[in-house]
Amino acid sequence: MKKLLVVGTWMACTLVWGFAQPRELKLRTDVPLDSIRLNDPFILADSQTSTYYMTGTGGLLWKSTDLEKWTGPFRVIQHDPQSWMGPQPMVWAAELHAYNGKYYNFATFTNREVNIDTVKGNVIERRASHVLVSDRPDGPYKPMADTTYLPADMPTLDGTFWVDKDGKPYMIYCHEWLQNWNGTMEKIELKPDLSGSVGEGEILFRASDSPWSKERDAEGNIVPNKVTDGPFLFRTQTGKLGMLWTSWVFDVYTQGVAYSQSGTLDGPWIQEKDPITPPNHGHGMLFRTFDGKLLMAVHSHRADENGRYIRIPRLFEVDDSGDKLVVLEL
Repeated sequence: MKKLLVVGTWMACTLVWGFAQPRELKLRTDVPLDSIRLNDPFILADSQTSTYYMTGTGGLLWKSTDLEKWTGPFRVIQHDPQSWMGPQPMVWAAELHAYNGKYYNFATFTNREVNIDTVKGNVIERRASHVLVSDRPDGPYKPMADTTYLPADMPTLDGTFWVDKDGKPYMIYCHEWLQNWNGTMEKIELKPDLSGSVGEGEILFRASDSPWSKERDAEGNIVPNKVTDGPFLFRTQTGKLGMLWTSWVFDVYTQGVAYSQSGTLDGPWIQEKDPITPPNHGHGMLFRTFDGKLLMAVHSHRADENGRYIRIPRLFEVDDSGDKLVVLEL
């Protein structure tokens, strides 16, 4: 029962935070970063407009020129209501990527009206990572040619973007633990214009490969956690390929890192022994500021004074000059 309580807490929080956006948005200006409630923050530093664009779960957009004061939120996603997503999908973990003269929005959509599976009593809803496109960093982002990127009978989430050493673009995503009971990190090749996927997904590693993520089973034994969450790929200045990803240490949201021995997505992926950020921070990504500083955007995961869980974007300074990332300061 204790295991199910921890898992249930994670799911309940996710469902609330990822719910459909309000129909009416009130534009705010000069908003400090720590006053924004946002999980899975992703920041695109766009040199063409000298502006930082931040999005995340919910799919809304914030803009800033200094990372301190933000304007938003703006609605930028225009999905197809006639597609599998339905008229009002949940939007999780949206990301913005500039590639070959266009801007792409990698996001996870959930249609709660469509059930694709039931595993161990858990109803699995139609959920998948998808890619939208725009000519501008602030959108609007619209669907491309393919209506699906990943299998309809798999719940997938947190898709991110990477161009590997073979020059091909890929989506890296999670196959959710609710179905396979041991979450996986997977890759799938994308078409050259990112308008669809090519072939089938391949497993990179499983949640149980992590030495740091933990939970207790029904008998109270300590076992690996089942959750894979929030992948983000990077290379250090020495050329080492790494991946940030997030799971849990019992009931504490935690981010770790893995490195590829081959320097490509094919791995093998070697998990670091210890988490890379302090407890209750996760779903991180890296970006370089306009003055050259490398920052990691994460969200904190904590209860407020009323006992309600909130997630707030946070920035860490990071050193990538060696073979491994080093977090310098909060």
